Amino acid sequence: MWVTGANGFIGRHLVRVLADRGTRVHGIGHGAIGDAEMHRIGLEHWLNGEIDAANLNALAERSGIPSTIFHLAGGSSVGLSIAQPFEDFSRTVASTARLLEWLRGSARDCRLIVASSAAVYGAGHEGAIAEDAELLPMSPYGQHKLMMEQLCRSYAVTFGLRSTVMRLFSVYGPFLRKQLPWDICSRLHAGERNLVLGGTGAEVRDWTDVRDVVRLLAEIRGRPQQEAFHVINAGSGLGTTVAKVAATITESWGGGISVKYSGNVRAGDPPSLLADSARLHALPFDWKIPVEQGFAEYVSWFKDQIR
Repeated sequence: MWVTGANGFIGRHLVRVLADRGTRVHGIGHGAIGDAEMHRIGLEHWLNGEIDAANLNALAERSGIPSTIFHLAGGSSVGLSIAQPFEDFSRTVASTARLLEWLRGSARDCRLIVASSAAVYGAGHEGAIAEDAELLPMSPYGQHKLMMEQLCRSYAVTFGLRSTVMRLFSVYGPFLRKQLPWDICSRLHAGERNLVLGGTGAEVRDWTDVRDVVRLLAEIRGRPQQEAFHVINAGSGLGTTVAKVAATITESWGGGISVKYSGNVRAGDPPSLLADSARLHALPFDWKIPVEQGFAEYVSWFKDQIR
């Protein structure tokens, strides 16, 4: 099996899970990975480069034609997509187009499992959002994830390429070095005890621990796919406010810490993103790590890194 973006936060966790299940995993994406690190995370081979025909052919010569590709490569930040929209487009949309075209010509029987985002839903949704809800992305990041999905649908309808789109919600966990939990822990480590966070604190997100997320991705691979194109919300259906997450992190950190909110909402951030998880539970699949446990363990992981 191949994992694009295997050097990323989710990719590294996924490679380890697949390798532990006896799978030979090959990766492609950006960043150098030494032999010792490849062995540690479970990669058989790593190709540091763009997802294009030349590199995909080179990887196939080394590993053989894959039975499944987990496509995790792409933009990973709303803020960066606003600052550098063309770069985000290239990483998400153009790379997916090149991958699909290579599959069409060289590996039509390969199954594609694609990591998309709940950002495709955008704002205007109350409560849990089903997969067939209206798609109104608020940022280039969300727009580009939607374009990626549309490409996969097009190649499924026209050429019969099988793809499963997993719309990830708010993924966190060990080795995440960005976003809210990293920001809070970094500021606490720097000695801050009176935190002012952006937004209102009432924003609701469907937080999922990366260890559950990669277990889901690995299990999806073993489930039969009836339609050529299928979309699943990779969310728990349980909403937690930013204020609750901040409180959990600060309580786990220890000491007298106050948290306030500026009221300034970041561009591209909807007030609520919560999954309707009925389709996921019907597989069946159950989430095992509650947010209280997950964020407490994240704090422990962070403190281990700074010792």
